[in-house]
Amino acid sequence: MRTTAGGPDGTVTATTLTDSALSRPASLVLTASDASASGSATAESRGTAEAAARAGSAGIRFGRCSAEQDAPGQLECGTVSVPLDYARPRGPQIKLTVSRIRATGKDPRGGKRKVARQGALVYNPGGPGASGMYFPLIGVLPEWKGLASAYDLVGYAPRGVGRSAPLSCVAPGHFFKGPSQAPSYPSESYKNRRIAEARAYARGCAKRSGSGLRFYNSLNNARDLDVLRAALGERRLTFMGASYGTYFGALYATMFPAHVRRMVLDAPVDPDPDQIWYRDNLDQSAAFENRWSDLREWIARHDDVYGLGTTADAVQANYETARARLATKPAGGTVGPGQLHGMFVTAAYYDDYWPSRAEALSAYLKGDPQPLVDVASPVKEAAAEAENANAVYTAVECNDAPWPTNWRVWDRDNTRLARVAPFETWDNVWMNLPCAFWSAPRQRPLDVRTAPGEVAPVLILAAERDAAAPYDGAREMQRRLAGSALVTERGAGTHGVAGGPNACVNAYVDAYLLRGRVPEHRSTCAARPEPRATH
Repeated sequence: MRTTAGGPDGTVTATTLTDSALSRPASLVLTASDASASGSATAESRGTAEAAARAGSAGIRFGRCSAEQDAPGQLECGTVSVPLDYARPRGPQIKLTVSRIRATGKDPRGGKRKVARQGALVYNPGGPGASGMYFPLIGVLPEWKGLASAYDLVGYAPRGVGRSAPLSCVAPGHFFKGPSQAPSYPSESYKNRRIAEARAYARGCAKRSGSGLRFYNSLNNARDLDVLRAALGERRLTFMGASYGTYFGALYATMFPAHVRRMVLDAPVDPDPDQIWYRDNLDQSAAFENRWSDLREWIARHDDVYGLGTTADAVQANYETARARLATKPAGGTVGPGQLHGMFVTAAYYDDYWPSRAEALSAYLKGDPQPLVDVASPVKEAAAEAENANAVYTAVECNDAPWPTNWRVWDRDNTRLARVAPFETWDNVWMNLPCAFWSAPRQRPLDVRTAPGEVAPVLILAAERDAAAPYDGAREMQRRLAGSALVTERGAGTHGVAGGPNACVNAYVDAYLLRGRVPEHRSTCAARPEPRATH
């Protein structure tokens, strides 16, 4: 479960969650007690309760999905109305699209016994900016059949995403394009060009989205989740969030502890208010360097297949050779260094991509650019979706917290980091730099924290070498959610581990969601097998 999106220049960029930096004064951290004492927060709390009661009475009228949404299976679609501004619950409303496949009630092992329905399992894949509308279809996979038998699988598009009051910052045709550059050590002139682009992008978000832009944030995503719970007729929420979805899932647990039935947080981000979001971004860039090293070492172990060198350094040299060639002559006219880099960033999220990426690089250096074009070329048909996802990502993260507004801070911090972690550092800067020039008011990050016994035990899942959500974030999440259990996939780096090929991880998830069994405080699973090297 990982999210990728394009940057404002069309470079495919990993955007699962991150951005954060400089410690902020304690006054910029919003605690649960602060929230209850704040007039605005109290109004928003009352507004959430009113909106949830209204949604509970109305329910969701599920029916056939639209032609654009439909897919094989029994997928149903509907909408739920939520306030744009929870302080004005009777003011402007927006509609969130929701999808569902009902619990099958069938024995996942093929027997004749009936399985009792346990309610709805709501899923969010992260982003910010990712849609979960197709999530319910996952129930046909063997790893998910047990959950699909007992739960209605429910996905939705969060506010701003897809048909849910979509955000936009630039015309899609000007967003998703190639070729582009992606220097690991950018020149001053290149930096100045990207600063100008970030300013323009931030202005575009404000112009195209209007005064409502400020209401697209993580606190409202958590409030929307409570309205969705009520609309589904659920007294308490069963939720699974991945990546960024773990952050507003944790916000939900903090804001609505009595409403949590069971909650799985897969590939958690670091919820420390001082991390949201600038410092998280620095930590992510450092972690990507380690994952890029893992990938190069794997390619080197399979030199007999790919011929890219027998050491990680040799693979790096071949990668740099390809970057230099593509800077002069883009493959297929669309794949430059930026697209090559984006292709490997995606592989750093998900190791099942390693063979196809290694093969594309190998073929290109041997004179056949087509595999590289097939894998890395921007897909024009996906431009609108990618632009929308990027707009939501930017709006949520810029609105969520204070950011450095002085370019010198960004330049200092990331120049230092790039000396030891050049692979992803500057790409993350360009992804998030519009937040330096953001015009909408910023939120104060909520201090994610629950007291012992306040919330049902939460199950946290993490891969030890996850680059998009560094492992320290999982440990911090566990420290803050009292009574939670952490299951670690040792030595693995795939971003999101639930429902994948690791039977040990899946057994913990099934035991928790199906039988309410909470693992020990800290549990581990051996890493999944490495991908097979194939042409």
